Amino acid sequence: MPPSIDATLPIERELELHRRALTGYCYRMLGSGSEAEDAVQETMVRAWKAADKLEARAALKSWLYRIASNVCFDILQSSQRRAQPMDLGPSSDADAALGSPLPEHAWVQPVADARVLPETTDPAALAESRETLRLAFVAALQHLPPRQRAVLILREVLRWQASEVAELLDTSVASVNSALQRSRATLESLDLDTADTAPRAVDAEQQALLAKYVEAFEAYDIASLVTLLQEDATFSMPPLPLWLTGQQNVHDFMLGAGAHCEGSRVLATSANGGPAVGIYHPAEDGYEPWAIVVVETDGDRISGLHHFLFPPLFAEFGLPPKLDAAGVGVLAP
Repeated sequence: MPPSIDATLPIERELELHRRALTGYCYRMLGSGSEAEDAVQETMVRAWKAADKLEARAALKSWLYRIASNVCFDILQSSQRRAQPMDLGPSSDADAALGSPLPEHAWVQPVADARVLPETTDPAALAESRETLRLAFVAALQHLPPRQRAVLILREVLRWQASEVAELLDTSVASVNSALQRSRATLESLDLDTADTAPRAVDAEQQALLAKYVEAFEAYDIASLVTLLQEDATFSMPPLPLWLTGQQNVHDFMLGAGAHCEGSRVLATSANGGPAVGIYHPAEDGYEPWAIVVVETDGDRISGLHHFLFPPLFAEFGLPPKLDAAGVGVLAP
């Protein structure tokens, strides 16, 4: 929840207090961290230019969300639905063709926790925010028309009153309630498996599991790595459409088409409400960014490894653009 209004703050500073919450809202709307950042920046610019029209500082929050919603609606007019590989077809065997990469805008992209998670000490609020950032949930939201998507996020994620949402969207409470019912029905029809993929607070058990994964990956000890996986764990690599399920398929792929990952270095981070890593591949003079991996966990096992082969994401996560031969981050010249 954004901080309470302080009329003594300069408008620019007060706008910035809402940036993280707005980024979380726009990310759920758009399914892309970079698009969400752009949408929030456009929101801030519009708000600053029209600040003299704001009648009461207490109305700033709803005013910002109105602007952000309109920015997202404009973006969504011309964009296709973002998806995960699991939405596009059945899983494949480890020796299947990788397929041709699809453009970036085809995929739900990860987002760094530091850009969207609320600054709160309330465990329940933080757990709820993590739950609604997971990749499967954000991908499911993309099935909803934009205005239904906004209603669901505002009502169910951000806990706005129906009357507040109606005012923001210039519609009636009855229309908001109807849109919420339709959006719920759509999500229920998708039959999301929420039991095994909901992110948990990063506790000691999860940290230990991630450390074991990093150790096994850097040693390229695939036999040990797959013992960390659930039997039906999923493995994906956007922008490639191929995805796998099961320990054996992951094992065979990592020692087959994926063997070029051997010798890589890994840096830990967090994304979509849970653990993540940045993988750097060997290069002539060190290591270069290759993929951000969202690591989904269930208890003491990994339930999903989702590799996003988009090196520009490293900057969004605050990860170095390069590692030297010793594996130490190197700043760009």
